[in-house]
Amino acid sequence: MNSARTILQALTVVSLVVLGNPGAKAAQSYPTRPVRVVVAFAAGGFADGTTRQVTQKMSESLGQQFVVDNRGGAGGNLGARIVAESTPDGHTLLTHTAASSINVSLYKDVGFDLLKDFAPVANTVSTPGILAVLASHPASSLKDLIARSKGKRLNYATAGVGTSSHIAADYLLRVLAKLDAVHVPFKGGGPAVAAVLGNQVEVINTSAAAIPHIQAGRMKALGIASLTRVESFPNVPTVAEAGFPGFEERSWVGFYAPAKTPPAIVALLNKEINKALLAPDVAQSFKARGMDAHPGSAADFRRYVENEVAKWAKMVKLTGVKVE
Repeated sequence: MNSARTILQALTVVSLVVLGNPGAKAAQSYPTRPVRVVVAFAAGGFADGTTRQVTQKMSESLGQQFVVDNRGGAGGNLGARIVAESTPDGHTLLTHTAASSINVSLYKDVGFDLLKDFAPVANTVSTPGILAVLASHPASSLKDLIARSKGKRLNYATAGVGTSSHIAADYLLRVLAKLDAVHVPFKGGGPAVAAVLGNQVEVINTSAAAIPHIQAGRMKALGIASLTRVESFPNVPTVAEAGFPGFEERSWVGFYAPAKTPPAIVALLNKEINKALLAPDVAQSFKARGMDAHPGSAADFRRYVENEVAKWAKMVKLTGVKVE
């Protein structure tokens, strides 16, 4: 009799906990239908490819489809606005890049508040910026390039106006190194690489787009915008080694949910994303492309985004970069 009473009391306590925490109850059955994942950029790019690899594993693990919906436009702001206005139940998510932390300073009005209208869920992978030139270029390092460029005009290519590669390169070459550096924007990393290969532009600041050409010997990496040397290019010095301590520029892809999404659902999504990043086939794929995985908690990602917002605000202000 006492045993039965004890069990009944325990069940009552559990019921009260669940009833008092509807978010926890919702997480037990989540997801109840296909999850829409809005990628804030066009198909085929860094954000899209990363999202598809991670969500495929999430679909397998959770037994529901994670449907990728590419909504590019306005530097990623269009897709972000769609998710900011969606129901906060975990069935609509956003994947965005470093641009999410840049745009809040770059645009007069992005149409949302990044840290109030979203719940950062998880970081996935990142890749550092690479300053590269043709393999036949006489400069042997970033330090050498800067020395050779004093008193001359230096043209540099990037994936577009207002991108992390543009702002970081302008801050490094024009503000810090005090060079007469002129930005030549392209619509994506691929066309920017092609311009350097065609000897139309001298330098490129990019990330993943240049890696195959560097590995094939067609281009030469002069500096890595990482705080430490990277495993894929151990012989390439960091920008800090060229005399600019603390300089870092990374392209990254992170998952966000609408604000007020139940914390239990955010925690579950975070767990599943981390599990996907650590899956051997996914981890190997990212490593082969020079990407670093960043498993961690939702709180870790929030702190990272806050730091990125502050870092890019400083660069935007000092460079004066503007978008139309």
